[in-house]
Amino acid sequence: MKPRAGVALTSVMMALTLTTGMIEAVSFLVLGPVFTAVQKGNLLFLAFALAGATDLSPAASGVSIAGFAVGTVLGSRLESEVDRRGNRWFVVALLAEAVLLGLGALLAWRTGIHPPTGSGEPSTGRHFAVIALVAGAMGLRNVTALRASVPDVPTTLSTRALTALLSGLPPTADTRIGSGARHEGRRLASVGAMFTGGMLGAWLLDAAVDPAVVLLLTAALALCLGTAHWATPVERTSVRG
Repeated sequence: MKPRAGVALTSVMMALTLTTGMIEAVSFLVLGPVFTAVQKGNLLFLAFALAGATDLSPAASGVSIAGFAVGTVLGSRLESEVDRRGNRWFVVALLAEAVLLGLGALLAWRTGIHPPTGSGEPSTGRHFAVIALVAGAMGLRNVTALRASVPDVPTTLSTRALTALLSGLPPTADTRIGSGARHEGRRLASVGAMFTGGMLGAWLLDAAVDPAVVLLLTAALALCLGTAHWATPVERTSVRG
């Protein structure tokens, strides 16, 4: 059952975009350098590390890519099965993401993760476990974003939104990619949400907030969004997503 398009759904996706910035702050500044949502970055990190670049961990990048792949495959099957049964896959997806992020936060708290010492390799295997859980959550989120298909709000990548934003500016707006106040507003909000989330996450870490707490905040937000969406009236006309 596809979620109802509109302001509410767009707002949910914007909030998820904000959390992506927070999550990547923890990933890059504490667990890495590594990304858990922006896998293009990990592919390049892996390539650089294999070519001999220092202070990069090919193992961390590989674990993130693997965790993301598993999250994507399992998330796709989960959401498709829930949808096939006529249930609200969007709610289930948000709750499942919250569980994975919560497990990552719990493991980070129990093991007391901290930034690597500069060797390019995470200190212990606990970093890899947290990376895998968070990357799995981000793989699931990418499936959710594709299925929800909110224009200009991919939630984990701002490059396309930024390109569309700049291409749609007058007086040379490219009408083939969509222009107008509504499109430009969504794109600007998407880019701003990613930037704000990254800045917020980095600020919290710089203020000595435990990385586990930052991850837990993102898990709590995903849980609240899923619960709120579950409480909204059901769309009467179901569409296979």
